[in-house]
Amino acid sequence: MKPRDPADFTETKLSSEPVFEGQLLRVHRDTVRLPDGGTATREYIKHPGAVIVIAQPDPQSVLMERQFRYPVGRHFIELPAGKIDQGEEPMTTAERELQEECGYIAGQWRHLTTLHPCIGYADERVELFLATDLQHVGDRLDEGEFLEVMTVSLREALDWVVEGRISDSKTVLGLLWAEKIAKGEW
Repeated sequence: MKPRDPADFTETKLSSEPVFEGQLLRVHRDTVRLPDGGTATREYIKHPGAVIVIAQPDPQSVLMERQFRYPVGRHFIELPAGKIDQGEEPMTTAERELQEECGYIAGQWRHLTTLHPCIGYADERVELFLATDLQHVGDRLDEGEFLEVMTVSLREALDWVVEGRISDSKTVLGLLWAEKIAKGEW
């Protein structure tokens, strides 16, 4: 049986206007042509991209951070992560963030995948990296950055996901990747 060609639901931009330009995010409002010939408005956020690092001091543990996230108004436990600076390669961002936030450099790096956490309203991409063969060299937190770094067993971190103690989606996905890698499945 021949596979069907997928339907094309592509929307075509007719016009675009900037709504807001901040230090991190830009909001746009576009008018688009729909596949059926109609039109619609699409509001979305332009984001510079980010990285997340599964940093493993050993195959059964991960470095985690606890920090306050203002938009949600509470502390979160997360894997190390950070924004890609303009013109910066994602690998460079991952190396920078691991050292700045956690105080480690890694002897081995592996790019795992690209995640798109908010496809309904943002173009943000998150590059997921695995860092092993870690060496502690001391942190260099950015001014105004406050966080606690901890080493957590992978099993405990996954339990925290089940309990709802970890709810950050990029961290949940990173921990699931780490579990698959630890089991030799990926």
